[in-house]
Amino acid sequence: MAKSDVPMDKSQPNSKLSRYQTQPRLLLALWLIIMVAIAAYGAALWQSGAKIQTNILAMLPKLTESPLTQTALDRVEQRLADQVYIGLIADDKQQAINAAQAFMAQLQQQAEVFTDVRSGDASQMQDLSGFYFSHRFQLLTDKQRQLLVAPNQWQQLLMAAQQQLYSSFGYASSQLLAQDPLLLFPDNVMALAPSNNISSEQGILLTPYQQGELNKVAAIVIAKGVNSAFNPQAQQLQSQELSQAFTSLTDTTANLEILKAGALFHAKAATDTAKSEISTIGSISLVGVMILVWLGFRSIMPISLALLTLSCGFLLAAVATLALFGELHLLTLVFGTSLIGVAIDYSFHFYCEKINQQQRSASDIIGSILPTLSLALLTSGIAFIAIGFTPFPGMQQVAIFCAAGLFGAYLTLVLAYPALANHTLASSSILQPLAQRYLSWLRHFSCQTDAAKPQKSNKATIISIAALVIIAIAGLSQLTTNDDIRNLQQSPEAITAEENQLRQLLSGGTDNQFVLVSAASEQGLLTELEQADDVLAAAVNANELSHFVSLSKYLPSLQRQQQNYLLYEQLYADHLNDIIDTLGLDDSIKATLITELTNSQNMAISSEDVLALAGDDLAGLWLPAHSQDVNHSSSSVSSSNLSSSQSQWGSIILLGGINDLTALKSRVDSSHLSITVVDKVGDISQLMAQFRLITLQLLALVCVVAIGIFSLRFGIKLALLIVSVPVSAMILTLACLGLMGSPLSLFHALALILVLGIGIDYSLFFASVKPQASADGVMMAVFMSACSTLLAFGLLALSHTNAIHFFGLTLLFGIGFSFLLAPFISIMTREVAHYGK
Repeated sequence: MAKSDVPMDKSQPNSKLSRYQTQPRLLLALWLIIMVAIAAYGAALWQSGAKIQTNILAMLPKLTESPLTQTALDRVEQRLADQVYIGLIADDKQQAINAAQAFMAQLQQQAEVFTDVRSGDASQMQDLSGFYFSHRFQLLTDKQRQLLVAPNQWQQLLMAAQQQLYSSFGYASSQLLAQDPLLLFPDNVMALAPSNNISSEQGILLTPYQQGELNKVAAIVIAKGVNSAFNPQAQQLQSQELSQAFTSLTDTTANLEILKAGALFHAKAATDTAKSEISTIGSISLVGVMILVWLGFRSIMPISLALLTLSCGFLLAAVATLALFGELHLLTLVFGTSLIGVAIDYSFHFYCEKINQQQRSASDIIGSILPTLSLALLTSGIAFIAIGFTPFPGMQQVAIFCAAGLFGAYLTLVLAYPALANHTLASSSILQPLAQRYLSWLRHFSCQTDAAKPQKSNKATIISIAALVIIAIAGLSQLTTNDDIRNLQQSPEAITAEENQLRQLLSGGTDNQFVLVSAASEQGLLTELEQADDVLAAAVNANELSHFVSLSKYLPSLQRQQQNYLLYEQLYADHLNDIIDTLGLDDSIKATLITELTNSQNMAISSEDVLALAGDDLAGLWLPAHSQDVNHSSSSVSSSNLSSSQSQWGSIILLGGINDLTALKSRVDSSHLSITVVDKVGDISQLMAQFRLITLQLLALVCVVAIGIFSLRFGIKLALLIVSVPVSAMILTLACLGLMGSPLSLFHALALILVLGIGIDYSLFFASVKPQASADGVMMAVFMSACSTLLAFGLLALSHTNAIHFFGLTLLFGIGFSFLLAPFISIMTREVAHYGK
């Protein structure tokens, strides 16, 4: 990103530069030693476990959460991250069952790839049913409880039992009636099922599937990957095994359709997209830069040294990133391809000086441009490092990658070029006349060469400035903001559509948001869960939510169990004779029922028993006690109270089909319970909004600092002019984004930091030109520099990943405007020199 300066006055050469110019071979040897050492260190890092990271979650900021909340987040992410959900849609039930069993058998043979391959576990539900039946007097549904509490409403339960008794499809049996005459227990078991549409036969979950006028059946299979779905090797293996299993099924089962859902398919799409974009963007950018070098200097040597400069820059960038982070994110490499268009600027400015001064040695040219080169590297490095102050590990990697890459290119120019770049260039350049014509046109436009028509030119200048001001105001007035983290990555529509279809089959599935319930004791937690269920049930009735999954259905509190037992006791004491007579049952069962009721009085349902029988998905909703920080300053606190305050119990309530998250959060917050909606996506998005504002404030601070630094060398007036170019470019860029309807996000703001850094560099090069000297060499260097940068960053705007697209689009506008405005610095300095300060 750093550029060159015009030759310094050679009449009084600096002694340090003279010594520098006499040691090209020594500098080349030093450069070789440094690069070999860096390469060896990088190889050692790779051997010791450094890796390429593809997990998109690794780019997200780390939120500071309580231990309980962090455990809940880890549980939910682990539950969603490595599982795949497959829907096998067949013409009839048996065909779906056969396909699911064959599919499961094939996956189970690949134990090194998939584990926990399952569908409907009938034995688990039977175990739960058997356990709950022995505790049936502690169980009642909400509707049953309401009917038993209300006066004279228990008879509705009696009527429902009569209907079951006389129905051809009822579940009543003589054995069940003898132990549960009102048939209350079956309703309790059915209340545990997540959906009435989902059933289990032969160990397979089945659900109806409507396809037009055809009634089909879908079998659901769930499998867990042995390794993370975000691991590239695991993605390849899991995708390969699934594809083979799908091919085998479709070859043997007619009209079979397959639906897929899970993080694996999103991660695989993201990896494929990133790899494709690295290859495409990097290759096109590299080829474009090489063509640019050929058109500018018409020699093979500049191309060779340009490749050498880029290679060394990428080597140092990769090794520095691996050394600091232990991994290199795939999206960092996508961003890093833009380094091609920035690091190559060092070669451009060196050769733009050399093409006009071929009698001078490479050491002499580098010595003359070194001060401005170093100052430009400093400003560019500050711009990149500023990106590293964001909370995003991925963007921190981008900052280190690009800053280290620029430094590697700088080292190559300073240490290797003196010995390698002493060759003759073609005397003519295709690009130089274009740059000179553009600069001449600007001077003509600004009245420097058209004294005969000053008024006309002044009017044109005023009109142009007014037009830009109007465009800026119009665009800024339409600029909006959007900091949704989901803009970071969007999966292909086909994958999202399949997942939505499968979610509907699974009764809506669950969303990323969930409710966390906490309490200081286990029984307090169970009571809070029951009250939370009431709050969420009201949310379902208000259409804020479609459904939720809570442990309270499986694990009622001791208080609720005792209430249920007392209602049973009151029912049998007052109406057992009526129940037996009405249903025509044998009177002998009365004594047995009373004995069973009495014996079960102290048979409470415990969390240990339920969680031992429940599956991993259900047991994962229960969070063991977590230690919390407490204030020990008060000596009056008893040891028992202290122990209680140190323990925090928790449980997760999964949410599905959220229609109005804002209203749901408001409802939960106003419930005055120890419950909260955990929305990591929303929290990160809010954090992004905060850092977007901080980044914009940082831009203003950097501008002030830059003015202070530049005023020491150029004076306050010229320092203000230098900084005004990138500031104007940023304002016009924001205006263009507003006119395009592209909402401002953190990634736009991060790109503006680079616009500032690159724009300041362009201004620096023109400001360093002496008023009496020609600016043609700098104009050509900036022209080629802008072209190469636009090639790199402009191609990023074509990315299918929104974060990269926003980044590239902003730089496309920003660098373009910086290039168009920077030459005015030279024109203004000439006017000052001509008319006097």
